[in-house]
Amino acid sequence: MASSPASAAPAVETRSLRRTFRASRGGGEVQALAGVDVRIERGEIFGLLGPNGAGKTTCIKILTTLLYPTGGEARVAGFDVVREPVEVRRRIGLVSGGETSGYGILTVRECLWMFAQFYGVPARIAWPRVDELIGIVDLREQAHTRINRLSTGQRQRMNFARGFVSDPDVLFLDEPTLGMDVNAARHLRRYIASWVRERPGRTVLLTTHYMAEADELCDRIAIIDRGRVLACDSAPALRRQVQGGQHVELEVRAEDKCVPDLGAIADVHAAWGAPHPERGTRTLKFRLPEGAPLVDVLRRLEAQGAKVEGVSTRETSLEDAFIAIVGRGLEDLEGPK
Repeated sequence: MASSPASAAPAVETRSLRRTFRASRGGGEVQALAGVDVRIERGEIFGLLGPNGAGKTTCIKILTTLLYPTGGEARVAGFDVVREPVEVRRRIGLVSGGETSGYGILTVRECLWMFAQFYGVPARIAWPRVDELIGIVDLREQAHTRINRLSTGQRQRMNFARGFVSDPDVLFLDEPTLGMDVNAARHLRRYIASWVRERPGRTVLLTTHYMAEADELCDRIAIIDRGRVLACDSAPALRRQVQGGQHVELEVRAEDKCVPDLGAIADVHAAWGAPHPERGTRTLKFRLPEGAPLVDVLRRLEAQGAKVEGVSTRETSLEDAFIAIVGRGLEDLEGPK
């Protein structure tokens, strides 16, 4: 790997980064990034969280030289992504969840070797590294299997390994565990953390729809929505922004026509969670402000014809902080009207 210029330069830095697209309907413009300012230090695992359509993938594509920005500036490993794209590409790796890259007639081992050669990794280093990565992603039995015969999960693990074959300075992980089973995702998260700590300066930028993944891995997290960064801090600091009161989940049995209204109780705003068809109940989630007694909520629900069959309270989660900052969840396309 070539060394990066100016060791004091951050791993990633954007200033007023903008990107607009021409709308497919109506002839107008869609603003994907609206002036993003981010600084990621070397050695960080940095998370980028946002709802669908928030601008995460657009930002990743610009930083990996796959897309030009409309305005602003972006530098990776000290190099400008527009003026010095070749230098950027020599120092980065990219893993995108769900992608189907690779040549079906090649085996897993051959494909990883090929990508190592794209980056100019010497053979004496490439082959041992390829075999090590095959073991890390648990594909030893499939090492000599053609890619077109792999399952979706196996192919995704191979793609994950491919991101590490060049030992990049900055690794971009865009939904890297998408479609993986729980055990495989847990194992690869541990590998990401150990890989970053093994050598000073290795940096990861992670986008994910799994809050627990971001909470476990990331030193800092930027929350982005509608192309703007709304908050950027460590997960504990983000949680502290919305602490106060209890987070309550009730398992409620109610008639179809019963839609409990809790707004009159100390400004409580509740949201329905997933139904439990086997029990005929649904989950009702809300944050109870300090000093507001839970018994008042229970009495109001009972007065409206709902029966509470289970109560649980918990600490503030990263998801709570995300919803408080953004106003909607990760999977939501539209915010509140």
